[in-house]
Amino acid sequence: MSAEPAAPSRLAEGWVIPHLIAPERRIGRRTIDFDRRIAVMSIVNRTPDSFYDKGATFALDRAVEAAVHAASEGADIVDIGGVKFAPGPELPADDEIERVVPVVSALAAESDVMISVDTFRPEVAAAAIAAGAGIINDTTGLRDPRMAAVVADSDAQIVITHSLAEPRTEYPRPQYQDVTAEVVAFLRERIDRAHAAGIPDDRIITDPGHDLNKTTVHTLELTRHLAAVCSLGYPTLAAVSNKDFIGESLGRPRPERLAGTLAAATVSAMLGARIVRMHETRESVDAMRMVEAIAGWRQPVEAIHNT
Repeated sequence: MSAEPAAPSRLAEGWVIPHLIAPERRIGRRTIDFDRRIAVMSIVNRTPDSFYDKGATFALDRAVEAAVHAASEGADIVDIGGVKFAPGPELPADDEIERVVPVVSALAAESDVMISVDTFRPEVAAAAIAAGAGIINDTTGLRDPRMAAVVADSDAQIVITHSLAEPRTEYPRPQYQDVTAEVVAFLRERIDRAHAAGIPDDRIITDPGHDLNKTTVHTLELTRHLAAVCSLGYPTLAAVSNKDFIGESLGRPRPERLAGTLAAATVSAMLGARIVRMHETRESVDAMRMVEAIAGWRQPVEAIHNT
């Protein structure tokens, strides 16, 4: 059964503090309180054609090494993907499983970090959960109804993301009358779909889908109004890292977008996001821990200046 709608987000000293339905979550072997933590989700792509690293972690040993290293650098979540969102050659589900499950298994053996798998296929999700994944990151927003059933029959969290295209297909010239309102309406409908399948509120995460079937102008507007997404009452994931809306806003190629990425992640956190999906782990962890310190959610590592 659906919980009561969350009250509108409130502005507190310049911060949007969302009223979360279920802020404390047990994910895998860790517990996280999203009322006091902005989780860094580190990205590991076991693909030969990934958006950012262009296959640098496609080899199994490189992918495992990157995942373990991300955990050691302080990532709260490591998100493992075997197929990119953008169009590309078809990959059978069995091949996707062969890409992601060994990385999940190896990481689970080395660390208690929360493990996410980026997939739109129910078969891959089921195999990943069995191997130790605690989050399924579905960038198609439960387009396949079997995905909701797989997650419902587990203890895993589901990330429900706004996107419009069929998996791995082009969606040229997206049009919105009100991008924020339409994204919120889409997420509400997909949350209802999750509830109908038996997924409870304390296992739902929302993602407005920065750049997914959106222009740079759409994504900037959506980010400015991120509080509307956060007001749905679920931890909101902001997947902003090195995306084209940053590159086009600044005129920077992908290797030169770290400063813009950290700014976008920090603004998103101040507007209510509780997970940021990032490529550069150490810098992102420092940025989010600093946000938490300024918010008063964590103490300094040391406080000796002028004492």
